[in-house]
Amino acid sequence: MTKIVKIAILTLLLVLPSISHTADIYKWVDKDGTVNFSDDLNKVPPEYRDQVKTEKVRDSEKTQTSTPGPASVQKTGEEKRDAQGRGEEYWRELVRPWKKQLKQAQEDYKNTNIKIDDALEVVKGRFLSKTQYNFKRAEIEQLTEERGIYQARIDEANKMLAKIGKEAEEAKANPAWLE
Repeated sequence: MTKIVKIAILTLLLVLPSISHTADIYKWVDKDGTVNFSDDLNKVPPEYRDQVKTEKVRDSEKTQTSTPGPASVQKTGEEKRDAQGRGEEYWRELVRPWKKQLKQAQEDYKNTNIKIDDALEVVKGRFLSKTQYNFKRAEIEQLTEERGIYQARIDEANKMLAKIGKEAEEAKANPAWLE
């Protein structure tokens, strides 16, 4: 063989393994419903190893295979996926923090409105000294500012949930996964 052919073969042998490189990503759901990922099976807690799903990542492509577990743990049928291969767990985890923020902000907004109404009733129903009146007015202003913060959080959560909804629609995800 000529020297050029030997160099070409050596180069090809060095390049080919990097082209067909694959990596395993291990995915499991813990007792709190949180989806976890690791690239090391040893980092998966022992109590979740029988439900681990392995995702092989190869050149930006994902193909999912299930690691067999006990028959009682295995799901029957195939898990539904969107156009990008993401399942229900992915979408539920994506919307969960925004739904939580929305619920908390709505509750805080409502409670702040009640406090404002109570403070306004005190101002309306009594004769207050100038100092008392100024304290109540400052309290109402502070509560109004708090209410604005809660409204901004509500708006942010609604905006993000709408964005996720649009992304899910584009990915052809089941709309029930966002509920």
